Amino acid sequence: MSASKSDNPTNGNGISRRNLMKTSALAGLVAAAGGIIPPFSRRAFPATPENSQAAQPQDKVVWGACSVNCGSRCALRLHVRNDEVYWVETDNTGNDQYGYHQVRACLRGRSMRRRMNHPERLNYPMKRTGKRGEGKFKPISWEQAFDEIADNLKRIVAKYGNEAVYINYSSGVVGGNITRSSPTASLVTRLMNCYGGYLGQYGTYSTAQISCAMPYTYGSNDGNSTSDIENSKLVVLFGNNPAETRMSGGGITYFLEQARQRSNAKMVVIDPRYTDTAAGREDEWLPIRPGTDAALVAGMAYVLISENMVDQPFLDNYCVGYDEKTLPAGAPANGHYKAYILGQGDDALAKTPQWASQITGIPADRIIKLAREIGQTKPVCISQGWGPQRQANGEQTSRAIAMLAILTGNVGINGGNSGARESTYNITIERMPVLSNPVKTQISCFSWTDAIKRGPEMTAKKDGIRGKDKLDVPIKFIWNYAGNTITNQHSEINKTHDILQDDSQCEMIVVIENFMTSSAKYADILLPDLMTTEQEDIIPNDYAGNMGYLIFSQPATSAKFQRKGIYEMMSEVAKRLGPQVYEKFTEGRSQRDWLHFLYNKMLAKDPALPAYETLREQGIYKRKDPDGHFVAYKAFRQDPVAHPLSTPSGKIEIYSAALAKIAAEWQLAEDEIITALPVYTSTFEGWDDPLRSKYPLQMFGFHYKARTHSSYGNIDVLQAACRQEIWINPLDAESRGISNGDKVRVFNGRGEVRVAAKVTPRILPGVVAMGQGAWHQADMQGDRVDHGACMNTLTTQRPSPLAKGNPQHTNLIQLEKV
Repeated sequence: MSASKSDNPTNGNGISRRNLMKTSALAGLVAAAGGIIPPFSRRAFPATPENSQAAQPQDKVVWGACSVNCGSRCALRLHVRNDEVYWVETDNTGNDQYGYHQVRACLRGRSMRRRMNHPERLNYPMKRTGKRGEGKFKPISWEQAFDEIADNLKRIVAKYGNEAVYINYSSGVVGGNITRSSPTASLVTRLMNCYGGYLGQYGTYSTAQISCAMPYTYGSNDGNSTSDIENSKLVVLFGNNPAETRMSGGGITYFLEQARQRSNAKMVVIDPRYTDTAAGREDEWLPIRPGTDAALVAGMAYVLISENMVDQPFLDNYCVGYDEKTLPAGAPANGHYKAYILGQGDDALAKTPQWASQITGIPADRIIKLAREIGQTKPVCISQGWGPQRQANGEQTSRAIAMLAILTGNVGINGGNSGARESTYNITIERMPVLSNPVKTQISCFSWTDAIKRGPEMTAKKDGIRGKDKLDVPIKFIWNYAGNTITNQHSEINKTHDILQDDSQCEMIVVIENFMTSSAKYADILLPDLMTTEQEDIIPNDYAGNMGYLIFSQPATSAKFQRKGIYEMMSEVAKRLGPQVYEKFTEGRSQRDWLHFLYNKMLAKDPALPAYETLREQGIYKRKDPDGHFVAYKAFRQDPVAHPLSTPSGKIEIYSAALAKIAAEWQLAEDEIITALPVYTSTFEGWDDPLRSKYPLQMFGFHYKARTHSSYGNIDVLQAACRQEIWINPLDAESRGISNGDKVRVFNGRGEVRVAAKVTPRILPGVVAMGQGAWHQADMQGDRVDHGACMNTLTTQRPSPLAKGNPQHTNLIQLEKV
């Protein structure tokens, strides 16, 4: 099966695609989207003997979904002929009224047939024949594959215990009940919980720092729904870029603009890069050095406090640690936030706008102006994306940004926000039960390479081990289902390669995939998976403002070659682990039986849902939030006594005694900072690191429109539409003799990549940025230079201090013309 075979010569009405494209003004879009023809173009031609529907075989239209990890879940209508998808449309129900809008897929989802029909799909189970990473495999039977997996699992558990088995972080398919690759919620997880458990993990590659830090302030990590922006008067976005990260599906970008227009809110975007969210929509762009957002907040807090623009009653009644009055017992004198800002704390340094300007690169007068706008306007929506927290000091950054909302009393009200990222409304969903893990030990999801290399040396107070004081055994067996985080999405690829090539350390790696990704090359056993569009599942929305929906995805085609679905694979492994494991795993149900069973439980909780067969037939079901908008901590704001937060004090903890205790007890390096207050801290490989004399440019990554992380990274039309580039300011390019489009080498002590330069004033001088997720392409037996421009060739495996999360935006590099 080849990609060209799916380029059907007609559009379903017998009209030559060549002629259609000649007559359509949208020919460029059609080509870019992989032959996707908008519905109106099909109706533009009257039925004739040459193009009548009766003269053609009947198509089948099947509802499916794109459920990659972009924050959206998009409905697809797959046109099938002769057991092959030849044309992809998106949701055609609803209208342009938000709350019953069409859940429209972007060009990634609309190119789904190019993924399904890709000539490089994995077709057979395979076993490694060369060294890990070489990509040398031989086909084997499914029976042999299942037998070898089960035998090695039994051997390793018997020798080392279940703590030696690890399910690697993955998010290639998310949202579904069956097709869900999250390591804490997948069918692999259910299998291992039926077989004694596995080494657990906490955190995510997306949100480790903010998810860990914000609960110390609020007890959770909630934000208002995006739709609530219609009540805002001012919107301030710190590194929040939905136009590129969540550009489809729930329609967050669309609603952000529509809601802002309805409220006439001003929008300020704070980001090192002039993003697509900002472009043409913002009222002001403040370019900032990566890793310095907390310094900007401190500079604005100085203005708010010194000019008496804080909401003192809110701080007195709802918060702990703003000033001496609310400082908890045991805290040092002048250990409160106000003292830190005004220079009355330990460092005796006033956090003036001039101080903040030297750190952030933002002029002091613009810091003062924005602070006054925030202080004099209400309600204000302060919202951060997940880019600012993906730094080595990201925990501090997250809590600091929240301080702007806290200081001005914009928490728990319509039009305000907590300072976190937006939340969403979801319809009732009953998840596939994965059972409980008998093994209580957990590592940070970012620390798995350490757990292979030096597992028994890792401790709770040095490495963040949870559930016990230290690890007893290293990782010996890895499951990797629908994830490219063995190498491509993990940091410091060259170091990871060296660890994994020694198969006496990690003894077995099982990868379940659709393609030979760079991670798949490290498999010992490689299993070809079905895609979401090739099996049955029920998928809820992710971030969609105040509208929730369910998509009932159906198999558009039969399973081709020898590919199998995850439920069948895990059932077969369970069978080989013993009859008790098999019975516990399946409970006597097929995949369809499970969906029926789970949906019946949903109906019992939510009778307003459509019947199972009705949902299956209509493909998508939508419902607007009956409460209008989600407002984070609204009940707490209305009555803090009756509805306390889940912090130790029940209030917003500006000063966290729990963090003070951790800071006193943990083993931290000199440049690893954990503090009770949300302060600015510099960090390794930051703007002021002496290493800049050798590697003078700060580099960070951004989510790229051509891919969702690395998913869709091998689709030709998307590669052509959005080529991989490194953004560099004209001042930095000129000093290096670089012109737009030149091939450059980007390097530091960890590796080197080759990539084209995008010379643009849309990025701050001294800073460069690359779209993350490009597929790593290097000769690992030779010079290891990556010609695929995967930025994780250059990132570090050193984790952040508190969350032990990935600091993949904290990098110093040098850049030269090739």
